[in-house]
Amino acid sequence: MRLWSIDGNSQRLDGGAMFGNVPRALWGQWLPPDEAHRVPLACRALLARDLAGRTVLFETGIGAFFEPRMRERFGVVEERHRLLDSLAEAGLGHEDIDVVVLSHLHFDHAGGLLAPWREGAAPALLFPNARFLVGAAHWQRALDPHPRDRASFIPELAPLLRDSGRLELVEGAHSATLGEAVRFHYSDGHTPGLMLSEIVAPGGGVVFCADLIPGRPWVHLPVTMGYDRWPERLIDEKQAFLDDMLARGVRLFFTHDPGCAMARLARDPRGKYLAVDPLERLVDWPLAA
Repeated sequence: MRLWSIDGNSQRLDGGAMFGNVPRALWGQWLPPDEAHRVPLACRALLARDLAGRTVLFETGIGAFFEPRMRERFGVVEERHRLLDSLAEAGLGHEDIDVVVLSHLHFDHAGGLLAPWREGAAPALLFPNARFLVGAAHWQRALDPHPRDRASFIPELAPLLRDSGRLELVEGAHSATLGEAVRFHYSDGHTPGLMLSEIVAPGGGVVFCADLIPGRPWVHLPVTMGYDRWPERLIDEKQAFLDDMLARGVRLFFTHDPGCAMARLARDPRGKYLAVDPLERLVDWPLAA
């Protein structure tokens, strides 16, 4: 099996929102803000080739579906659909993807499923040959969002996925499509039914941390986002998750860290979790199946 980190469109979002109750004097050292107090964020996907005999993409980033005014509001940097360009650099088109796994359907994780915005054109689904895997519990949230996070969902996306005939709602640790090659973990602290995908491998695989742990600063237990619906529960979930990953030697893959795609997990003498041996990019990176 071989892995690639696939860059999607990047963002700049308010640092206070991204770091919750962390003081600016501290988070400003982790991710220096611009003059508008926004910090740089990646929207990174993970590509796995020959995973259960398939080409699998974990998430699609924010994409380029926003019209210009909304693109500016949400700090999307590039106008082009960067994910498609990054797939091309890996020798693939979106038509070559067999499976797209989505941790959740917030627009910065699932917007890349859609074709780039064109004036007057209705949203259109890309990846015509892919099966779409979404957690069953989160699917219900997407169909009926709470006012707190309604703006995080793309109203047209759920009907497009449903009508594709290629949607699989996942319950439990494994899916029908990927079998035991991928183990799913769940979290409710950020959004109900957030699905974390672990590519299983002898001696420790790789887990897509999604918004449970968006990047290296959030490995530290007390650090949460203002976007999290239930921060205290998220911290408890994160501790159990990190204990499990550390015990089994599973590497962490980060979607929003602008400078690190993947890292190993460690603990210092005081018991603080650390992300060590960071890799900025994965290009044809081998993982023993």
